[in-house]
Amino acid sequence: MDGDTESRMKSQQALRWLPFAVMLSVALVDLLAGPELGFLPLLTLGPTFASVSGSVRRTAMVGAIALAICLPLAYYNGLLLKWQNNLTIVTIIGITAASMLAGHLRLKRERELANVRQVAEAAQRVLLRPVPRRAGDLRVALSYTSAAAEAQIGGDLYEIVITPHGVRLLIGDVQGKGLAAVETAAWVLGAFREAAYDQADLSDIGGRLEASLARHLSTEQFVTAIVAEVHDEEMSLVNFGHPAPMLIRANGHPLMLEPPEEGLPLGLGALDTLPPKPHRVPFGEGDRILFYTDGVIEARTADGRFYPLAERIDLLRHEDPQTALDTLRADLVEHVGGPLGDDAAMLLLHRRGS
Repeated sequence: MDGDTESRMKSQQALRWLPFAVMLSVALVDLLAGPELGFLPLLTLGPTFASVSGSVRRTAMVGAIALAICLPLAYYNGLLLKWQNNLTIVTIIGITAASMLAGHLRLKRERELANVRQVAEAAQRVLLRPVPRRAGDLRVALSYTSAAAEAQIGGDLYEIVITPHGVRLLIGDVQGKGLAAVETAAWVLGAFREAAYDQADLSDIGGRLEASLARHLSTEQFVTAIVAEVHDEEMSLVNFGHPAPMLIRANGHPLMLEPPEEGLPLGLGALDTLPPKPHRVPFGEGDRILFYTDGVIEARTADGRFYPLAERIDLLRHEDPQTALDTLRADLVEHVGGPLGDDAAMLLLHRRGS
């Protein structure tokens, strides 16, 4: 059990007992203070807190317990059947009924939200099918970290295909969140899977992706992406406004693979007559290349410190690429100190050589 899950369970347990702790505290204070101060109306806090996390039945039970506490205390204080105690009883009943309604509406909303999230997550699992972990002399590691439970599903995407032209890959991030982003990711992945086999040049693959998105996206939507192809001792990249990948040479030297020219994201091609061109980068035996989405470099702590990816290259030197990437992911979550605010996808390619 990880720390986040354990913390959530403790919070839920505390919320379950909070109504009873509050009512017990009110009863003790009322006994000690006497009838002059009149703390009994505060028993309404019990059903109010119960509606925050409990069911409708549990809220009704807490309201009944509040009444069961109120009546003997009123008798002890000599207030039974007096107007102020009658008003307290009516208040407890009214607030319990209102809390039961609020709890019912909350549970209904939670069920609807859970259903929508499950549909989106299922769609992502279908789209982001397992990638090959070995391709020739390449070993591939993958990490996908979902955002916070309160956040919507994002549109991070990735794919690796082995084609007659060689190993080709795509990583991207759809602008926006929710089912619309997942739908856009489906268009991009579908177009890439077809074009990666059909097109001999990476620029033509980018053109196919741009054409596909032009038919589906509005003018305000876009997708940042990198399309790459592995060669002997090199790799070709076409960057469509995506964060530059990081090359880690066999000697441990890091290098950010910035494109020679800035390219616009996919979906904005109509604003630029010159699409980005492929550029080649070294990728020899023992080298590693990390591709990632902006959810990694934009992850930050509560005081606004962004994740220092370039300073964490030592975590990626483990012999097993998947272990290295899992270590980096754990460090990312630890840096944030909780769930991420955006989905974070990472692909790590390691060229072991023949």
